[in-house]
Amino acid sequence: MTKHTHHKIGDHAACIRLVPIFNHLEDSAMNYIAEKAHTKQYQKGEFLFRSQEKEDTLYIINRGKIRIYRLADSGKEQLVRILNPGDFTGEWTLFNPDAVHEEYAEATRDTVVCMIQQKDVQDFLEQYPAISLKLLAEMSKRLESSERQTTQVALESVITRLVLFLAENVEPEMGNSPTITLPMEKKDIASYLGTTPETISHKFGELEDEGLIQQLSGKRIKIQDLDDLLLYSE
Repeated sequence: MTKHTHHKIGDHAACIRLVPIFNHLEDSAMNYIAEKAHTKQYQKGEFLFRSQEKEDTLYIINRGKIRIYRLADSGKEQLVRILNPGDFTGEWTLFNPDAVHEEYAEATRDTVVCMIQQKDVQDFLEQYPAISLKLLAEMSKRLESSERQTTQVALESVITRLVLFLAENVEPEMGNSPTITLPMEKKDIASYLGTTPETISHKFGELEDEGLIQQLSGKRIKIQDLDDLLLYSE
């Protein structure tokens, strides 16, 4: 069952500090924003919101994990993204007062979320214009990611989608033979890439048989040679 919790402002400030769109502000500004926030606890399997529900809230993940997904007409899930502490959702509704959600947001474990109402966020944007730039940058990044995901599902083979997904999780400083940690479970990777868990497991096995990756414990993947891996996808 969802719980409202009335934490001290300091707790909310800690939540605000997790978020890139706010954490560049001075402490006094973050404390002001924290005064407007309230906190909710969600148990595993509970929804922050469902598709077609009207909403006017910015949700910030404080603890836990949220999966954002859409349902096709066939009922098949399409994972959009996984939210971890410091991530947020609901930003599109901030600029569209009559908009409804097109996605589902489900807690995949017990989760604590800081919530700020639309009117309060709009006040912050007027007082602290730098937030607007950070928010626009994040929204642009998500739009680009969404378009790339849609294009890949429509045009690329599953193995190419998987290779590109692995490559996207390599940071520049990791070099050409990195060990990455998968950002989600393999069944969620399957949903994100528009295929089945069985197919994804098979494709991971194929890449390992080819000597391109090594599957380690704890969702870690050793990429033997990133250039070779990318060439394999072509």
